[in-house]
Amino acid sequence: MNRAKNVFTALMLSAGISGYFAAGSLKLRAQEPNPTSQANPPQDTNEIKKQDNGIYLYRVKVVQRDLDAVNYLHRSGSTNIGFKGTALLPLAKGEAKVTSERGGIHISARFQGLTPANGFGPEYLTYVLWAITPDGRPNNLGEVLPANNKNNIEVTTALQSFGMIVTAEPYFSVTQPSDVVVLQNVILNDKTTGVLEKVNAHYSLLARGAYAQTEGSKSNLNPITRDERSPLELYQANNAIRIAQNTGADKYAPDIMAEAMQDLRNATDIDQNKKGDRKMEITFARQAVQRAEDARLVTLRKQAAERQLNADNAKRDAEAQAQQSQLQAQQSQLEAERARAAQAEADADRARAEAAAAEAQARAAAANKSATDANAVRERLRAQLNSVLATSESARGLIVNMSDVLFDTGRYTLKTNTQISLAKVAGILQAYPGLKLQVEGYTDSVGGDQYNQKLSENRADAVRDFLETQGVQPDNITATGYGKAKPVADNATAQGRAQNRRVNLVVSGDAIGVQQSSPDADPAPSATPQ
Repeated sequence: MNRAKNVFTALMLSAGISGYFAAGSLKLRAQEPNPTSQANPPQDTNEIKKQDNGIYLYRVKVVQRDLDAVNYLHRSGSTNIGFKGTALLPLAKGEAKVTSERGGIHISARFQGLTPANGFGPEYLTYVLWAITPDGRPNNLGEVLPANNKNNIEVTTALQSFGMIVTAEPYFSVTQPSDVVVLQNVILNDKTTGVLEKVNAHYSLLARGAYAQTEGSKSNLNPITRDERSPLELYQANNAIRIAQNTGADKYAPDIMAEAMQDLRNATDIDQNKKGDRKMEITFARQAVQRAEDARLVTLRKQAAERQLNADNAKRDAEAQAQQSQLQAQQSQLEAERARAAQAEADADRARAEAAAAEAQARAAAANKSATDANAVRERLRAQLNSVLATSESARGLIVNMSDVLFDTGRYTLKTNTQISLAKVAGILQAYPGLKLQVEGYTDSVGGDQYNQKLSENRADAVRDFLETQGVQPDNITATGYGKAKPVADNATAQGRAQNRRVNLVVSGDAIGVQQSSPDADPAPSATPQ
């Protein structure tokens, strides 16, 4: 087992600034100041000083050092660990027997050299043994009660891995260790078995400022000493209630404080009765301590919430006032702008009227020019397409007609001449970007509906696919089969049926001034088969 390096550095802290352990395997550091602390410059010696505001501050030299944490292997039997006094109490020492049992760890500790706790300040009355986990969580193991020069304690904890310290406290039921650390565990090379934890841990120390006495408690400057008639627990109860009251517990936790005061009265009544039950007196006193600590913690939480609420309200008020000021400034600016805008609007109305007239004339001229240009382009395109295949105009655009003689009877394979004609059509269309092309297949009435529908679709698809191979953009061309619907001639005659067996190429687009539409827009297109 390796031993963590101990670093001893004296650090002076005043009330309201927590001491800390640093630079080692188990580092204990203050994270947040206690809400009741009073920050003051550090001094070179231990002292008690009264400030101008009547608050008594107790200062003490605090030691910075490493703390070893040990993982006491589960159900591994017993091992011993030593305790060594810090610079606050260098003559103190001790040893503990740690037994890992089923369901927990039993600790039997013996300490020597613990002087009265109030030597560190009248607010301190007892000592508490703490277990500190490697992750920094403190656990109050119990009170170390003085008995002459020896102080023993038997406790059990559910923790598996921890280091131990002893601190001076105002009462036994504190929930965080004070910064007055008088003993800490040390590894005994020949007696300690287990795994030494090499981790960094942080936890908040309860600042001494939390116990600073107000001017109304001047009598507290006289150190509280235990007489043999009254138990120490009674003094702790008075101390705990006084500290809770100083934090404002009477206001923020009145119900809990009322119960604590009743427990204190019960304990005091028994103490004043020479024949009173001492065990019941201690029971009431310890209950008063516990309730006073609960009231103090509730008070600190409520005070913190109250401060946050006040800060939030102040922030909202400031923001609202700033917004109001900004709104007023904006309103003044808006009124000035409205005055300027009114004059500008009058001028703009006249200018807009003149511009509207000019724009209307321009639009009319542009529309006429656009229509004229589109007509010219459409006529030129019609002539070019008509030189290849019969092309006519309709409401849907230019219709290029392909008769069934371009296909074998009952088939949709393009003949060679048909491919040549379509290649020419593709070349013409590519000279006019943006044109849309609808390929529509039709049949005569001979044969079943399903057969004719399929044949018309196949012929339209064949034409579309070939045009795409010739460079027509796929996004600009569609193919649809309509079967024997939309005949252009009488199916009762051979000539009429020949006209109805056709594939039409419907050309549309902005360039020729015609929008793409369905065959319903031109219910009876003319067709002249080739």
